Amino acid sequence: MPGVSKEQIAAAKQMTAIEFLRRFRPNELVRSGSRGEFQLREHDSFKINGESSIWHWKSRDIGGKSALDYLIKVEGMKFVDAVLALCDECPGYIPPPPQPKKRPEFILPPAAVNNRRVFAYLLKRGISRGVIEACVRAGILYESADYHNAVFVGRDEAGTARYAFLRGTYTRGEPFKAEVPGSDKRFCYLLPPKGKTNRVAVYEAAIEPMAHLTLEGTTDKWRLSLGGIYAPEEGQRQEREAKNPLALDAFLERHPEIEEIEICTNNDFAGRWAAAHIERAYQGRYRMVKNLPLREGCDYGDLAKENYERRTARSLSDGSR
Repeated sequence: MPGVSKEQIAAAKQMTAIEFLRRFRPNELVRSGSRGEFQLREHDSFKINGESSIWHWKSRDIGGKSALDYLIKVEGMKFVDAVLALCDECPGYIPPPPQPKKRPEFILPPAAVNNRRVFAYLLKRGISRGVIEACVRAGILYESADYHNAVFVGRDEAGTARYAFLRGTYTRGEPFKAEVPGSDKRFCYLLPPKGKTNRVAVYEAAIEPMAHLTLEGTTDKWRLSLGGIYAPEEGQRQEREAKNPLALDAFLERHPEIEEIEICTNNDFAGRWAAAHIERAYQGRYRMVKNLPLREGCDYGDLAKENYERRTARSLSDGSR
């Protein structure tokens, strides 16, 4: 290896990550909620065992054990520089870790002069006109001026936009989907109830609360999109710890009156896996109701679209008689 010898590499590998952090980053290391486990002050998804030194940065799905692993994978040092810094028993200087990246500024896309394409798209997806109009009036749905995307807006308690999800309205090819940079998942897309309620239903994607509302026709509960879910690949071992949905945790903190959580994730492997995790995580504190779509492989958006297509076909059939 140019620049370092085998002996230096061997010496560098002697120091564990937990020893390195305790000696050279003591202010960065804080205890986590689990016994014998620590995390980084700036990255709470980084966990390290205080005895084995095995660490895993869940949000980046990387891990290791030695200080050499840590410096290269977490702090971004080059291999040779990390070895030279660690090969001495008492390194003279080890650069501090880079500062965490700041969240980009959140800016909603400019609105189009009307919402014609969004209405046309959502109506064909089976969303009722009344639901679309209510969301537009509430300021949580509009059409962007640039690419005519549907913009699903999440707002905080003061009404300030904090989150937005974009969905392409063009039906050919793979649909465009993306969160607006700087979106805060604590304020994901949320449909409010009419009047007081102690119930919330949770869904994977932004269109699904609108679809389920269309199918049920009831406004007696909050309907919250989680902004996506985590699940391992079907048939593979779970590689990382499942975390509670940030959107749901934040919502429950803001709404202590909630007593019932209705799980409306998709009826596929990922949706069922996430539903089981959510049920376990909140069981005992809340009344849990599992209400996945009845048909395998479907979400509520699929069911709403199929319902719309059946009604359209019946209407055409009746008109031809």
